[in-house]
Formats: sequence, C-alpha cells, structure tokens
Amino acid sequence: MEAKRRAGATGRKRKTTGAAKIRAGATTRSTADGNLEQAIQKAVRGGGTVSIGLVNLVKNTLVTAISGARDVGGEMGAAAVTAVRGSISAASEIGADLGAVARYTIMGTIEAAEQIGGELGGVARSATRDAVKTTRDVGGDASRVAGQAIQGTAEAARRLGADVGALVQDAARGALEAADRIGSAAGRAVRATVTEAVSGTKALAGNQDGAAPKRRRRA
Repeated sequence: MEAKRRAGATGRKRKTTGAAKIRAGATTRSTADGNLEQAIQKAVRGGGTVSIGLVNLVKNTLVTAISGARDVGGEMGAAAVTAVRGSISAASEIGADLGAVARYTIMGTIEAAEQIGGELGGVARSATRDAVKTTRDVGGDASRVAGQAIQGTAEAARRLGADVGALVQDAARGALEAADRIGSAAGRAVRATVTEAVSGTKALAGNQDGAAPKRRRRA
C-alpha cells in the first residue's frame, strides 16, 4: 500500500515537473518576443530607420531563448515564427519599413538556427511565410515584404557559406504558401515578386561556384 502511495506521488511529481517546464518555456519565449518588439521600437524611434544591427539583435535573442532546449528544431521553428510576427507587428505600430524589418529579422533567425543547430531550410520557409501573412494582416505591402524576405534569406546564406540557391527556394516556397492563403490580387502580386526576387538572387548563388561552402546547409 505504501509502495502504491509512493508511486502515485512520484507520478504526480513528474507531471507537475513537466507542466512547470512547459510553463517556463512559454514564459521564456514570451519574454524574448516582448524584448524583441521593444528593442525594434527603440531602434527605429532612436534612429528613424531599421539597420542591419537588427540581425544580431534577433539572432542573439533567439539563441538565448532556445539554448538548452530539448527539441531545438521544434523550438527554433516556433521562435522564428513568433519573432517575425512580433517584429513586423511592432514595426507596423510605429510606421517603420516593414520590408527592411522582414529582411533583417529573417537574416537573424536563419543565423540563429545555424548557430544552435537548427534546420535552416525549414526556418527560412516558415519565417518567410509568416512574414508575408503578418504583413497582410497589418495592412502592409505583402509583395514587397516577400521580396525582401527572399533577399534576406540569400544574404544570410551567403554570410554563413550555406547553399544560397537551396535556401532561397525554401523561402520562396514559404512566400507562395502565404500567397495561396491570401488569394486575390495581393496573392498574385506576391507570386510575381517572388519570381523576380528569386531571379535576382542568382548572382549571389553564382558567386559560390567553384568554392566549397564554409558551412553546410542542414538537411
């Protein structure tokens, strides 16, 4: 009887501990998202523009929030999406350039994924998809954001020595998925911009010919 009571208490303790970890993880992500939005608002209000410094800001915030997580891939994907949504929403509230915010935020998320061992293609795809969708939700220019997101993906791949062409295709797929959900003229504009943006990044991909990537794209 006593053994059953001990077993029951142990089971309840494990459940409580698991729930506490989930709550702690959610709190960490919520805090990171809040800090990210505040930092963007401060950066834009202070300088009037969004600078490339946002890349390191996003990267460091995500790495700090996710380091030590058991499921790095799952946590990174969720964090990338929330970071993009939060960044664009915050930028929209203060009238910042949503295209620039999307570009630098996605660069930061991809670089964060590389640093902690996340899957780069999945991050590029989900982050771009939600950047376009969120921009549409806040009444911004979704097609411009799609193009800037793809440019940001290409730049991040180049900086990391990853496969530019492959990551750009992942980002393009995310943008087209968002376009399908948007529908109407806005969706068609996104598709046209994606085609143009992908073509425009071929020069970056071409610069890798004959040179081995410094770091491999994680599959």
